[in-house]
Amino acid sequence: MIHQTDIKEHMEVVGSDGKHVGTVDHLAKSGLIKLTKTDAKDHQHHLFPVSWVEKVDEKIHLNKSSQEAQQQWQTAA
Repeated sequence: MIHQTDIKEHMEVVGSDGKHVGTVDHLAKSGLIKLTKTDAKDHQHHLFPVSWVEKVDEKIHLNKSSQEAQQQWQTAA
């Protein structure tokens, strides 16, 4: 089971295909993980739910491919 305390700022997020999705900015109060905008192609923050997390080690591994994650994430206002 994934604990929200396992998710730390500056951790790399990778898709189920092992490809880079982003870098954690912080865990929002809403329970969504917010990614930094510095490595996003559109230079915006993106959000996705903790339910997408498959496992956490030195990286956050998603249960979606990097492409699926980028198609389904929310752009932060």
